[in-house]
Formats: sequence, structure tokens, C-alpha cells
Amino acid sequence: MAVVLVLRARGLGDLLTAVPALRALRRARPGDHIALAAPHRLKPIVDLIASVDEMVPTTDPAAIRWDGAPPALVVNLHSATAESIVELNRTRPEQILTYRNPAFPDLDGPDWPAEMHDVDRWCHLLETAGISADRRNLGLVPPVASTSHRDCVVVHIGAGAPARRWPPDRFAAVVRHLLVQGRDVVLTGDETERDIALGVAARAGLAPARVLAGQQNLIELAATVAEAALVVCGDTGVAHLATAFGTRTVLLFGPTPPSRSGPPAHLLGRHAVLWAGQIGDPQGDTPDPGLLKIGVPEVVNAIDKQLRKRPWPGTGMDRRGQQAYRRVG
Repeated sequence: MAVVLVLRARGLGDLLTAVPALRALRRARPGDHIALAAPHRLKPIVDLIASVDEMVPTTDPAAIRWDGAPPALVVNLHSATAESIVELNRTRPEQILTYRNPAFPDLDGPDWPAEMHDVDRWCHLLETAGISADRRNLGLVPPVASTSHRDCVVVHIGAGAPARRWPPDRFAAVVRHLLVQGRDVVLTGDETERDIALGVAARAGLAPARVLAGQQNLIELAATVAEAALVVCGDTGVAHLATAFGTRTVLLFGPTPPSRSGPPAHLLGRHAVLWAGQIGDPQGDTPDPGLLKIGVPEVVNAIDKQLRKRPWPGTGMDRRGQQAYRRVG
């Protein structure tokens, strides 16, 4: 049995943008053993993709530990950096599929498309090798939840870097608006963001029990997102989870434009994407100036429009219909 080794040693959102490419590899090589080099914490989501036979726990290219026979093929879905190519070459593959890097003139591959959407970028790489890929094949089957937060509004206050984190006081204003509407709200984030989430809850008048940040494992977070009426967040892995589960969103972009990492065009009907049009450093230590141009009124307006598109929980009617029913009753 031939082995295909795929490198994607990045975070949750990055993994989810590679789903169509991973599934394309599975279809193209149904009898091969596909191993994915990626962070082990992502295994619950990798299992939902149902295209990977083995995970090789890897947090960065230099951490790959490959002890098996040389792979028949290695696929670089990580980057076009020299480091990733060097580490993949150390596995002694028969063939390597990667974007071109000038440090390796003898290694064929397409040029890196800097402006291309992440999903398109990895599908394009496979297509240059004759492997057909369906960019729309992003969906995941929701996991079974041990606790239910059905029809809540998930406000995810976290981000992979401070540059992509909207200010806590603005999140608090949004939560207050949702509570006035009578919506069930939960706050999510990782363990390092729990204090921020508790501060948002205190400002908004939200009970601490509704703060799930730092209290959920990845599969519980995924189930919460899948069951939600709406997800409000920045450019994060949770946004990609919502896309994968078909959950409506209000997404706050900056400093990376949504054309590179936002919901694909064919799914924009379910997602309200806010962006000030200003590109900056996605790894910056302070909130990006473009992100700060997105104000609370814009977000609240987008939230209200999205929630009007869903039946009000438990009635089968939207909010306007329920209010009319109450007046008549």
C-alpha cells in the first residue's frame, strides 16, 4: 500500500480550508494510506473530515517525525517556504507536490498565488498535478454534543493574534443588545481568553455560567457552533467551523481581507461579512486599525438581519411573527 504524506501543521481554520484538497486526494488515491502531519489537538475535527487514515502529530514543519518507509507522494499544503520543503524532502519521497520555491530550482511546481483564497490555493495545487478538486466540498457532519446549546447565539471573543481580536467593550455592547432581545447567548474562546470573556460577560450583564471560553474541548465547541442560531466572531477557526456546519454568521474581518480567508462566494448567502477594506499585519500585537473601523452599530445591524432569516426558537416563526402572535393572543 502506497503512503501519501500531507503537511498542514497549522491551526483549526487552516485545516478546514484544506478539506476539499484532502477529500480530492482521497478520491484520487482510494487505495493509498493518507497520513496528515498536523497538530494532534485537531484530531477530533480531522476525524469528521473522513479522508485521513493516520495523523502524524506536528506543530511545525521542523517537528515532523516520519519513521515509516519513504512516501510515494508528499503534498505540501502548509506553505511554499524553504523550511517546509526541506523537511518534507527528508522523508525521502518518490514525488513531492508543492508550490515552487526559488531555493529549489530543480523542483517543479506552480508559482505561489498570493492573492488566491486559501481553499482555492490548495485545490489549484492538486489540479496542476491532474487531481480534480471540488472547492465546495467543505461541509462536515456535526458531532454529537454531550450538552446542548441549540439555537443560542455564539459570540466568540477569541482570535489567533491580538490584531484580529475586536475590543472586549464592543463585544459587550453586542451581547447587551442580544440579551435585550431575549436571545440565549454564550461566549466562547480558549483557556487563555477566559478572563477576557468573563470581563465581557460582566459588562454585558451575562451570567458567568454562559461563559464557555476555556471550558470546552474542541468537539464540544464544534457541537455548540453547529447547533447555534448564529455565530458572531472575527477571522478565526470558529468562523470556518460555522461555514463547515452551515451555521449563519456575522464575521468581522481585519487585517486579512475576506477574499483570502472568508466564506467562499457560493456560501455568502448565509454569512454577513464586515470588512473596512484595509489590509494590515495579521500577527500584530494590537487590534488592527481596519478592524477597529467596524463599529458596534454595523455589527448589531448585521446580527438583526441574520436573525430575522431564522425562525424564532420553538415557534417556527421569525421574531416579527412571534410578536404579532403575542399581540393577537
